[in-house]
Amino acid sequence: MVTSEGHTSINRTARFAGGLYLSLVPLGVISFVYVPSVVVVPGDAAATSRNILSSEWLFRIGTVSHLISQVVVVFLVVALYRLLRPVNMERAMVMSLLALLCVPVSFLSEVNALGALDVLGSSSDVGFTPAQLQAQAVQLLEMRRSGVLIAQVFWGLWMLPLAALVFSSRFLPKWLSIPVLIVAAGYLFDSGTHLLSPGRATISQFTAVGELVLPLWLLIKGVDAELWRHVAGPSDVDEARRSDGGSREPAVQQPVAADGASRRR
Repeated sequence: MVTSEGHTSINRTARFAGGLYLSLVPLGVISFVYVPSVVVVPGDAAATSRNILSSEWLFRIGTVSHLISQVVVVFLVVALYRLLRPVNMERAMVMSLLALLCVPVSFLSEVNALGALDVLGSSSDVGFTPAQLQAQAVQLLEMRRSGVLIAQVFWGLWMLPLAALVFSSRFLPKWLSIPVLIVAAGYLFDSGTHLLSPGRATISQFTAVGELVLPLWLLIKGVDAELWRHVAGPSDVDEARRSDGGSREPAVQQPVAADGASRRR
């Protein structure tokens, strides 16, 4: 018998993951769309530098937004791992590892953004002309962009096992894996073209719309809790209940739970 407590527990995790995933959207818009549109003038280092100095607080908000998003990614990965581990533990671990690799790369890329501020704040007595300092600042911004695109490689790769887990889960609709794969292809295409042929057109700004589908489903619909219990073993069910402050009484084994456990092995 599936208790209402069991339904609430795993769907709380699903909605928590969906909410965290959706929170990445405004943070990404601020750091990668709005702030660059205000401060960056393509091909004009002097104008870009003036905009950074005149809107330094906005430039720093863009950096902080990106860093906050990476902290959110850590908690998102934990929630998704807990949700999808019963489907296939090895795939869930690969998914988590690839997603978490984005975090240190992204943090390091923001060092270049802060370095651009330091360069522009340097006085002329450091031995460089203002034009040279401005050129160095813009170069650091380009290095920051390259770091973000390298992190994007892992962001695209982690979606491949995520799509496979969603497709095999039974407690989520199989079609939800399709937009995940499309988004992964967009990120990987953009990162690959930047590394192999910089300056070419990108597509992730269009395919990224599909990234909203899975988190919206998790937030609004959740998962089929009864099927999740069938796929999960008793230990997974008990852990879900304990982590939500539920009863510690062991769960009753379902007849089909053996099938889910054997598939995990």
